[in-house]
Amino acid sequence: MLVIALLIRLGTKGPVLFAHQRVGLDGRLFPCLKFRTMVVDADARLAELLRADSAAAAEFSQTRKLRKDPRIIPIVGTTLRKLSLDELPQFFNVLVGQMSVVGPRPVTPDEISEHYGWAHPYTKARPGITGLWQVSGRNDLGYDERMNLDAKYVRNLSFGMDLMILVKTAAVVCLQRNGH
Repeated sequence: MLVIALLIRLGTKGPVLFAHQRVGLDGRLFPCLKFRTMVVDADARLAELLRADSAAAAEFSQTRKLRKDPRIIPIVGTTLRKLSLDELPQFFNVLVGQMSVVGPRPVTPDEISEHYGWAHPYTKARPGITGLWQVSGRNDLGYDERMNLDAKYVRNLSFGMDLMILVKTAAVVCLQRNGH
């Protein structure tokens, strides 16, 4: 992790880590840690892009992501996301009990308020570094499909399912399929 931190620090201005408020078990907020893979003014750039480009706005509205995202730090950010290495600091969240290794994706308070009927299962389990949607298509899935998979995971929690997700996660990371 030290090498990753050094690459981020040498290649960009700003902090190495990014902490974003996420909703955890029982609706408790926590700072979800990641290596910073976006430019420092990412929110402003996103708002400007979505105002200026209707196709990008439609894509973001459907998936909450952009395939060609101008906010991503070239080379370092792209590589960290492709290999899912940007998620490594979340093991600190696991150590302090805010997250699990496997669980539903950590969601923002805005996502909870916008989709409460769908999002309710997110407060019933600790969010995970990996989960069912990450091994079921990840970027090929729309936002509603992702939420359905996370809800399915919460309804069917089991050690066997967690083990299956861990094995599939290793395969996805090793084969670099459907990364960010």
